[in-house]
Amino acid sequence: MQYEIRKRRKKGQHQKTSQIHWKIESLYKSLDELYGTQGLILRASRLDAIDLMSSQNPHDRILALKRILWEDPTFSEATADEDLGDALMEIEDRIVEKLARKAVEEDLQQRIQDKMNEKYNDYLRDIQAQVLKEQNSSRENAQTLKKYGQLEIMEHTSLNRSALEILRPSSLDEIVGQEKAIRSLVSKLNTPYPQHILLYGPPGVGKTTCARLALEIIRGRQQNPFGENAPFVEVDGTTLRWDPRESTNPLLGSVHDPIYQGARRELAEDGIPEPKLGLVSEAHGGILFIDEIGEMDQLLQNKLLKVMEDKRVYFESSYYDPHDERIPRYIKRIFEDGVPADFVLIAATTRSKEEISPAFRSRCMEIFFEPLNAEQIETIVEMSARKLQIEIEPGVAQAIGNYTNDGRGANKVLVDAYALALNEEPNKNHPLVVTCNHIYQAIQSSRLTQPVYARAGHKPEIGRVFGLGVYGYQGGLIELEAVAFPAETAGQGTIRFNDAAGSMARDSVFNAASVLRQATGKNLKDYDLHINVVGGGKVDGPSAGVAIYLAILSAIEQKLACQDVAVSGELSIRGQVKAVGGLSEKLHGARQAGIRKVLIPAENIGDVPLQMDGLEIIPIKDIQDAITHVFIG
Repeated sequence: MQYEIRKRRKKGQHQKTSQIHWKIESLYKSLDELYGTQGLILRASRLDAIDLMSSQNPHDRILALKRILWEDPTFSEATADEDLGDALMEIEDRIVEKLARKAVEEDLQQRIQDKMNEKYNDYLRDIQAQVLKEQNSSRENAQTLKKYGQLEIMEHTSLNRSALEILRPSSLDEIVGQEKAIRSLVSKLNTPYPQHILLYGPPGVGKTTCARLALEIIRGRQQNPFGENAPFVEVDGTTLRWDPRESTNPLLGSVHDPIYQGARRELAEDGIPEPKLGLVSEAHGGILFIDEIGEMDQLLQNKLLKVMEDKRVYFESSYYDPHDERIPRYIKRIFEDGVPADFVLIAATTRSKEEISPAFRSRCMEIFFEPLNAEQIETIVEMSARKLQIEIEPGVAQAIGNYTNDGRGANKVLVDAYALALNEEPNKNHPLVVTCNHIYQAIQSSRLTQPVYARAGHKPEIGRVFGLGVYGYQGGLIELEAVAFPAETAGQGTIRFNDAAGSMARDSVFNAASVLRQATGKNLKDYDLHINVVGGGKVDGPSAGVAIYLAILSAIEQKLACQDVAVSGELSIRGQVKAVGGLSEKLHGARQAGIRKVLIPAENIGDVPLQMDGLEIIPIKDIQDAITHVFIG
């Protein structure tokens, strides 16, 4: 008997549980109808009810229903077994209320939409009438139509391209003498982690062209993140200025406030500020190339650094009201989240690295473009002659190489000579030939002078020694000469040195006097000594110390000095040769001037560039190491 009672009780409990289960399922279906499947999932996720919804426990599922319907994620107490029915009735009432409200809102919305459609049709008829009215009252007249015709004529009139534009390299293979720089640039971009890059070098050696072509080569490769449509945005740093009023900023972007500048008419009428995106946003996902970044305003450089760090641009305006519902979503998004500006910066400059902001340099990889030598200039001239489809007689390329040290300058001379040759015989049919005479005419009309003033010689001389200096990015010889005479009164000799040579170079003379007295026992006060820097140029820094000592020693002891040997190094008062700067430029300049052998400080041996063919480089630690290389006998 008891068994039958327990069986019926168990069956009743099972039926009650099933009823609760189906009741809960029905409520969830109603929620799905109320919010939609996607909306229900989003609400449940926001109210931390996703796990409760998928639970097998009816208490958890009812708790999820309460959180969703009352929009309160703090509900945490489960409903007791005896209260399940009451809880389900309360939830059902809540759903019924929300469904009724939804039906009313939908009906109201439909009535509003019908009204809007009716008004829209009236508005459309008004617009059509206004357009017809404007067409009938056109402002066109004979004068305006004449000006329009002039514009049409101008559009169909054009000149040929500039010759320098034709001669500009169209591939990296046409950039002469910069193989190391090109390889370094491509490798820094063609990587999963491309870096910002600073390009240093003199004008006309290919920095801008190399930057333009590099992206074309690596675009679409798997090793880098640049896509097939990665943008390349170019701007000249000399044209970029920072406006303290922030009313305009083509680089970073600006905000057109409705009162002061006037945004679009429909925005200005509602007092809504309009952001204008800048070049950094246009370059998103690609490369931003800034030429002559050393000329750009320092404050603007600092603002650009901030964008490079954040990879976004942020805009501000006192007219922006985040609670104004009239503001378009894209403007609200710009003011609240900023605009993406994830790009790689390539900046070029003709300034030295010391003149560039340390903050910029610390964030960029640095690549140095080499000055061109005479042989490389000759290669450029021959390549340009083929592009112009002209012939050049022997010696033309060499003549241009003697007067120019960059590719752009060489092409200017060639184009000028080409014009002279063309105008001599404008109607001849045979191929045009540019001669050396044409070249020298072009050189004279442009007042060009040879960039290398001092050149190596073959005959040894007394009191004449070559040092090495750097002028911008161009290295060259410093011609030092000295003469010495016994003083009329022992111990009362005089020393004469160029006043314009610089204080550090003058100090090198006194260092040389101490070393000379220590090495030979001779006192410079026993001589009337005159030391001259040929050309009167300023010797910036102590790097000519070794050359000054050797010139003095040659003059006093009448030693013959080789004229195809150059030296560079600071001389200490103990006779040691100390390291100097600008060694790469100095060595290139020495080779271009015909020097056969260069003596450098041993500490600088790691600074010697590769592929210095035709130049023997000797490291020295002490001044006595230089004697056998410089003097004969």
